[in-house]
Amino acid sequence: MAEIEFTLIRKECKFLDPRNNWDCVVVPIEIRRDPLTGRTARICHFRVGKWKSPDFRTVIPGTEVWCPFCPDKVLEKTPRFPEEILPEGRLVRHDSVLFPNLAPYDGISGVVSIGPEHFLPMTGFSVERLVNAFGLCFSFFERLRERKHPDSVHPLIMWNYMPASGSSVIHPHLQILSSSSPPNLLRERDEAALKYYGKTGRNFWDDFIEKERGGERYIAGTGRIHWISAFAPSGVAGDVLAIVKEVHTFFDLLEEDLTALCDGFTRVMAAYEDFGMGSFNLALYQGSVENEHSCLHAVFSPRTYFYQKLGTPDTGAIRHLFDEPIVMSYPEEIAGHIRSFFKRP
Repeated sequence: MAEIEFTLIRKECKFLDPRNNWDCVVVPIEIRRDPLTGRTARICHFRVGKWKSPDFRTVIPGTEVWCPFCPDKVLEKTPRFPEEILPEGRLVRHDSVLFPNLAPYDGISGVVSIGPEHFLPMTGFSVERLVNAFGLCFSFFERLRERKHPDSVHPLIMWNYMPASGSSVIHPHLQILSSSSPPNLLRERDEAALKYYGKTGRNFWDDFIEKERGGERYIAGTGRIHWISAFAPSGVAGDVLAIVKEVHTFFDLLEEDLTALCDGFTRVMAAYEDFGMGSFNLALYQGSVENEHSCLHAVFSPRTYFYQKLGTPDTGAIRHLFDEPIVMSYPEEIAGHIRSFFKRP
């Protein structure tokens, strides 16, 4: 575990503040390095207390009229997969439906509508509903693997919840891809984990869990899943990692793992909603098949608007063009807030 390092550089920015009689103000800044990839994040100009929760009353009304994911339209307005990919065209599990994406991102690109309600707040998702939606994704990926589809190499699951996350549809839904070309960060994480394994003979994520367990960023353990506030996050209000120990791929997940994972997601959503956040991105990173160097993990990243009236996003040039996150809350304080939600029954 000696190879895992939590490196940070502390800095100070000084200026004479016209809001405070031109007194000298000192603002602390930290530049933190991700212990796996080496990517850096800037922890700076901190928010005090909670964020201001967005008012969705101005954007939601009327969107259900044209929403293709609502139950009265989902089987009429959504496409079907061709027979060589999925003979029945779509997959259905209880109140979730899986179908092709009309705006595809790869050769295999789909959407999973989550339940019949057009809008659910972050505290409105039951564990059962999430289990149905994610389970449907896994069933589809298993079908692709059985058929040995050339794009079944890297199955991906993503969730853009509400507009600040990049979602253009209010109705809750997952996006899925299966590709022979892994996205940049997935490839980077896997290569870094393989490099770590080559140097140490150990799985990075196993060592990472033991390094963080019991510390100020460790949130909780639920079954084989460990919930940790990321040391160098991507989100403006931090990220939460959900690491499934001893599980490399979606196909290794047990039903109790999926239930524990979805239960944890509901707790993280409730904690961030209480924190004043109203959107998030979620991604599941599958490890490589038949290897010992990586494992399945999820990243939950809250999103917001810096200025809601103008729709100012939380990603500016330093994030978009220099690929360096700006984080306005200490991950250790975020962990403390979320930890209390895992103690609730």
